[in-house]
Amino acid sequence: MENLGVLLTIPMNGYLEEQLNERCKLFRLWDVPKGDRIGFLKVHADSIRAIVGNATVGADAKTIGLLPKLEIVSSFSVGVDKIDLQVCRERGISVTNTPDVLTEDVADLAIGLVLTTMRQICVSDRFVRSGAWESNGAFRLTRKNRYGIAKRSEAFDCPINYYSRSEKPETGYTYYSNLLDMATNSDVLMVACPLTEETHHIINRQVINALGSKGVLINIGRGPLVDETELVAALLDGRLGGAGLDVFENEPEAPKELFGLDNVVLLPHIGSGTWETRKVMADLVLKNLEAHALGKPLLTPVS
Repeated sequence: MENLGVLLTIPMNGYLEEQLNERCKLFRLWDVPKGDRIGFLKVHADSIRAIVGNATVGADAKTIGLLPKLEIVSSFSVGVDKIDLQVCRERGISVTNTPDVLTEDVADLAIGLVLTTMRQICVSDRFVRSGAWESNGAFRLTRKNRYGIAKRSEAFDCPINYYSRSEKPETGYTYYSNLLDMATNSDVLMVACPLTEETHHIINRQVINALGSKGVLINIGRGPLVDETELVAALLDGRLGGAGLDVFENEPEAPKELFGLDNVVLLPHIGSGTWETRKVMADLVLKNLEAHALGKPLLTPVS
């Protein structure tokens, strides 16, 4: 793989960068001033055969167009919304991602967001640290935890609803073919689908209103799945009971209007952020690149 020229779009994982530097001919895009990057890519166009990106910076049509020898784009993430898949198909460029290996960590974080939001754990922590417990007495009552995220939710004896393009009878969960109906009949709405043109702002004003003033929205997918302007307005108006957000529309920017709300928990996109999972993700990126370089089947191709 030493002859494979790889463009790393953004700092994303020290181990991955180290391995790519040892095993490939590595080009670090962020080392180049933004105004000089087009020239940089043109100079090295004949050497760059692979791009490694992530959920922040992937491979857009402009970048792909500057690299005539590009053969593969490997995403250090599950989501591929930062990759122009249509251009890749037209050019015959392979695309891989890192599915499945993130599932457990993201599910753990989702449960944590639900518990933290509904039981106001962050607010309770500040209550103790500020001395208010001693001076003001007992903390206010919070809401009972009743939510749905598949197997982990079963341990809390929660009814589980789901919405998808097709029913999956083998799950035993309650299927809704209409998102508004599901939101109306749920205490917590968990957003965990891929970001596509069809799912952009799938959580809109109507869905938020259907969830209602006692409902909680948890987003562990992608920021643009939720109409953030409508979400902020609903939280400020009291039309939505609370929110736990690991992702935002314009990361790393989070809506400042939410900073003072006790019924909102804000996290810096850390769903898969454990040492163990990030190493497995990095190894999967490396194995896909190695398979490509050796002419072997890719481990996790994106169809």
